[in-house]
Amino acid sequence: MDESQNAQASKAEPTPWHALDPDAALHERDSRREGLSADAARERLDEYGRNQLRPPEQAGLIRRFFRHFHNILIYILLAAAAGTAVLGHWVDTGVILAVVLINTLIGFVQEGKAEKALDAIRKMLSPHALALRDGHRREIPAEELVPGDIVYLQAGDRVPADLRLIEVKNLRVEEAVLTGESVAVEKSPEAVDREADLGDRTSMAFSGTLVAFGRGHGVVVATGEHTEIGRISSMLGEVESLQTPLVRQMEQFGRWLAGVVVVISAVTFAFGYWVRSYPLDEMFLAAASLAVSSIPEGLPAIMTIALAIGVQKMARRNAIIRRLPAVETLGSVSTICSDKTGTLTRNEMTVQTVRTGIEEYGISGVGYAPQGHFSIDDQAVEADEQPTLLEVLRAGLLCNDAQVFERDGDWVMEGDPTEGALVVAARKAGLDPHLESERLPRTDVIPFESDHRYMATLHHDHEGHAYIYLKGAPERLLELCDQVRTAEGVDSLARDDWHQAMETIAARGQRLLAIATREVARDQRELDYEHIDEGGFVLLALVGIIDPPRDEAIQAVAECREAGIRVKMITGDHLATARAIGEQLGLGRDAEAHAGHELDDVDADRLAQMAESTDVFARTSPEHKLRLVQALQSSGRIVAMTGDGVNDAPALKRADVGVAMGGKGTEAAKEASEMVLADDNFASIAHAVEEGRTVYDNIRKAILHMLPTNAGQSLTIMMAILMGLALPLTPVQVLWVNMVTSVTLAMALAFERAEPGVMQRPPRDPDQPLLSGFLLWRIPFVAVLLWLGTFGHFVYMETVAGVSEELARTIAINTLVAGQAFYLLNLRLIHQPVLPRLELFRSHTMWIAIGILVLLQVSFTYAPVMHTLFGTTAIGPGDWLRILAFGLAVFVVVELEKLVVRQVLARRRGIAPAAV
Repeated sequence: MDESQNAQASKAEPTPWHALDPDAALHERDSRREGLSADAARERLDEYGRNQLRPPEQAGLIRRFFRHFHNILIYILLAAAAGTAVLGHWVDTGVILAVVLINTLIGFVQEGKAEKALDAIRKMLSPHALALRDGHRREIPAEELVPGDIVYLQAGDRVPADLRLIEVKNLRVEEAVLTGESVAVEKSPEAVDREADLGDRTSMAFSGTLVAFGRGHGVVVATGEHTEIGRISSMLGEVESLQTPLVRQMEQFGRWLAGVVVVISAVTFAFGYWVRSYPLDEMFLAAASLAVSSIPEGLPAIMTIALAIGVQKMARRNAIIRRLPAVETLGSVSTICSDKTGTLTRNEMTVQTVRTGIEEYGISGVGYAPQGHFSIDDQAVEADEQPTLLEVLRAGLLCNDAQVFERDGDWVMEGDPTEGALVVAARKAGLDPHLESERLPRTDVIPFESDHRYMATLHHDHEGHAYIYLKGAPERLLELCDQVRTAEGVDSLARDDWHQAMETIAARGQRLLAIATREVARDQRELDYEHIDEGGFVLLALVGIIDPPRDEAIQAVAECREAGIRVKMITGDHLATARAIGEQLGLGRDAEAHAGHELDDVDADRLAQMAESTDVFARTSPEHKLRLVQALQSSGRIVAMTGDGVNDAPALKRADVGVAMGGKGTEAAKEASEMVLADDNFASIAHAVEEGRTVYDNIRKAILHMLPTNAGQSLTIMMAILMGLALPLTPVQVLWVNMVTSVTLAMALAFERAEPGVMQRPPRDPDQPLLSGFLLWRIPFVAVLLWLGTFGHFVYMETVAGVSEELARTIAINTLVAGQAFYLLNLRLIHQPVLPRLELFRSHTMWIAIGILVLLQVSFTYAPVMHTLFGTTAIGPGDWLRILAFGLAVFVVVELEKLVVRQVLARRRGIAPAAV
């Protein structure tokens, strides 16, 4: 910590700023209401440092580039390149080195998201501030603000530092970037409880938030990295990104493969040289050939291509991937932690309940589109047949300054979100704002003020009648009302009943608003507080407003649960609201929920239990979100975290897959994430998970194809050495087979479509090795099949048929390639049969790849230049019949093996074989 940080930290006191009264805060910051002098400000600037966030330390370009070579797969590829270079095959060496370079460049380009995330947060800080210096208001660069400065705020300003508010006038601040709460927070200079959550610290205005309404001023209590947004920036810099499951598994697989290749090559070399007395140079080439045949050179390239294809498919479904490995990681996600506002919900306030003196109406439809219907006890009713309801909606429409209109096919709102919800509700009932304002034009208005907690408007109709419409906090309006509107007219107000109704609606997570009216004298043309405070109003209704869940989010949550993925909502909003939204989304057991402060004092074990058992967390801070993600990861879960605010950035970076909102998300959230949703729709995550699972399946298929075929080649060479025979495949022929099958057959697997039922199976265990269980059986099983056909055909042709060594090798190579081609068809589905439902013909890329391979092998077999390069010769029709018969036999045997494996697994699990 540098001197400026030490100086600022030394000023910190145990009592938090929001719990101090304004005068105490001024005293603690050695300031006064008249502000600082210019000299004092300069001294403090030297003491505390500038009001800005420090840029991150970045590694140099050369160091960043070369550290991408530190990967076991890269080492294996370099070893393969060295082997081909020793053999003098420079073209193959160049191809392998090109694969290494491509993979390195991709990693290099994708690196640096943490630095970009910190840059995005720094850009959110206000560039200017209106401060009191030497008794005069002056606009100064925000980076020159110091603790103790008096700063003035007005609507549209971005708060330049953390302020303890001294005086406010109807001040409301949008804090969604810090808390996730969708409604602007009403501010007050009154001290709040020291244990208050971040979203409840109404006496503070935090750096980076936006003033939505009103004005005020306060004393700067924290600048730079000591602000709330600065703390998040520091957290983001400290959070370590995790390796994806696939990268971890590929590293483990690479280490295992490297060891096996070295051991087998060394043992084979020693046996051939000392036991079979092969010449030293010939055994060296044979051992190198064995090593090259064992290494799947094309696997990293196929992985990259499979991931890139997944990126393209996801982009078409509104999920933009920023880092390639995140594609596969999505397929193994077992928990999705989602922010509420704007992600699971629309971030558009909606009236859902209208409680009049006689009925409670439900209103359907979400967002600002005026589409929906009205109901009583879930029975639809026509609004124009409900005069009391129409009067309520008309009053809410007229006592209102918001506008809702259609722009480019979308409904948008300008003004306060709560008022916008009232306008939409009125339009759903067929009320036109322009016609209603012409019928009852506004004469005067009292804007909403936090001191009075209501808004009032005065209207006159064309017959000369005058009405006051009043809307505001229910507790305040109940004090001003003594009657309630009913179908017959008015009745006395039973306050206890209305308080009970308020509790009932609030328990649904809805924010409450009351609407009232009073007829006044025809000649009244002005409106002041005395006219309101004298009371005598008639209560029209209680209105329940909420930011409802997206319909598609509800469906997506259900799809995720079917896929074995737990969805958890972690929001900064109120507990009751979070619980209600959780119930509508189908989360948790009876919407069990915890508030953020309940997590503060629990140890890691208890936190892990709470994170596992609870699906709704409310009033959470950035630290809470980060700790919950870490707790879930400690339990072995692969976590995707969604969010749109700066408050989400640390958790987004820590999660295995960070998912930011593309439309309403902050740049800080996007830069900290691996994936950005272009449509801000939670449902797109479910589509992305499906694509991720498909990508992993395709990578497994590539491994299931490359390793058995490479192992079959290796067995062929090893057995020839063990038996003292001529090599069925020379090193250059091995490289040809590896090249053409990787470019055609294995590459085709990267383009495979999703297998049936991919979203009905549980997430895979991230700790499960890449090679385990079924793969450890299938790889040697197919390798032995290919070895038997290739080696057996070579021995038969050379010893029984007595053909030349060149002809025998040409037949052996084509036998090996045919077996690989037919085995490719088996891999359309890993476990299920490919003949039913014509699954075999649903993959166009497989057939295209086989067609290309046929052309390559025909040229390899019959082109004179190929005879010169690879030592091959032409073969006859009878040879092709035996070769194709072997390929067909491989296909049939593997399909029978699938049937046996499914039956064995079904007996173990006690289910039908078709379900395996």
